[in-house]
This record gives sequence, structure tokens and C-alpha cells, in this order.
Amino acid sequence: MTKPIVMAITGASGAPYARRLLEVLLQDRREVHLVISPAGQQVIQQELGIHVDLETFDPEPLIGESSFVGSLHYHHYDDFLAPIASGSHVTGGMVICPCSGGTLSAIAHAGSNNLIQRAAEVHLKERRKLILVPRETPLSLPQLDNMRRCHEAGAVILPAMPGWYHGVRTLDDLINFVVARILDQLDIEHELIQRWGDVMVFD
Repeated sequence: MTKPIVMAITGASGAPYARRLLEVLLQDRREVHLVISPAGQQVIQQELGIHVDLETFDPEPLIGESSFVGSLHYHHYDDFLAPIASGSHVTGGMVICPCSGGTLSAIAHAGSNNLIQRAAEVHLKERRKLILVPRETPLSLPQLDNMRRCHEAGAVILPAMPGWYHGVRTLDDLINFVVARILDQLDIEHELIQRWGDVMVFD
């Protein structure tokens, strides 16, 4: 039996990555525990043109009916009684995609102010996989230092930096590249991209 995956969306640019990752996880019949920050809600609105109500959450506008194969559990960002706030709730890992600079800083300094940051701290203390997907450039020295601190604590820093070697033809190809690298870190099999060394045919 596969363990559930915790997924969080925060206020950095990159909502299309988050939507695609959530779709793929659910289509793969995974159990997903989802948390969205208020800033994440704003970015989803700006980049995807989708309004997500954090108080009465409805996933259909975000991912559509075709993804409802897995099991989706939504938790409010202020709900510290959610199961993912405790280390006793065993998971297969956590992904924060995209990961804002503020969230990165809170995790680096163990200063959790919401469920996302608390769940990330839980994954670090329990030595479970924590994948942070920042999307910002250029990076300041404090941001780089926060990434270093998180890495040293056990997190995987996976910036949203798509490659071009897998036969890019559409924007979806670039999105899939980043999502594929996240899935690799979670040990989830997929066929989203051609891997380096595979035979590639360019029209």
C-alpha cells in the first residue's frame, strides 16, 4: 500500500507546475493531502485564472473531474489539528510547489506560522522526504543561505528550472519536465518526458 503524499502550494510564481503535479498524483491513484496558502491562492488566480476558495474548497476548477482517481484531502492552512501536523501521521513525502521565499525562510529557521510550514518541519524531524520547489531569479544571499540550511537539514531543493534536451515543443513539455523531476524524487514511476540518453527524434 502506497503512503500518502503531502502537497502544498504557496505564493511563488509557478501555479501551472502545481496544477500538473496534483493532476499526475491523483491520476496515479495516490492519496494526496493538499494545503494552499492565501498567497498561493492569489497566484493561482493570477496565473491560471482560477478562483480557489480556501474556506469551502472545491478541487474541480483546479484539476477537473478527470483527475479524481486518487484520493484528495484538503486541509486549511490554519488547521494545526490536521493529521499532517503530527509526525505520527506517516507519509511518503511532502512537496511544496511552488515554494515562496517566505515559506523557505520559515522552514530554514523552524518558525512555522501555518500548517504548510509545520508539516514541512514534521517531515524534516521525522527524516522523511521534503521537496522544495522555489521559482525566483535572481537569488539573494539570504535566500541562498536558507536553501543551504534546508538542504543541510535534509530537504531536497528542486528549483523550477526546466531543461530543453527532452524534445521541447510546447509549454506543457517544460511544465512536465519539472513535474517529472519531482516525481523522480518521490520514487513515482512516470513517462512524462524522454530521459537523457533515450533516442530522441526531432521533426
